[in-house]
Amino acid sequence: MAGDDFFTPSILLGDVVISVPRVLSQSKDYRVPFYDELLRLMIHGLLHLVGYDHERNAYQKKKMEKKEKELLIAVKTMA
Repeated sequence: MAGDDFFTPSILLGDVVISVPRVLSQSKDYRVPFYDELLRLMIHGLLHLVGYDHERNAYQKKKMEKKEKELLIAVKTMA
């Protein structure tokens, strides 16, 4: 069936690489739990892979920050 292809991972978007020492440092700087900062950086990286770019301009930065917050809330409510 044609719809079955939707569920087959066939497109590689890229990699998300996260530095654990950076997560630790930022979690201390922002005064948030380590795993909250890890989750934020994972979401941030995934948003870059799907086309968000906060460095392009102020509008894109706000747009990415809003989506990042939405996803953080969504993931935390699932847990």
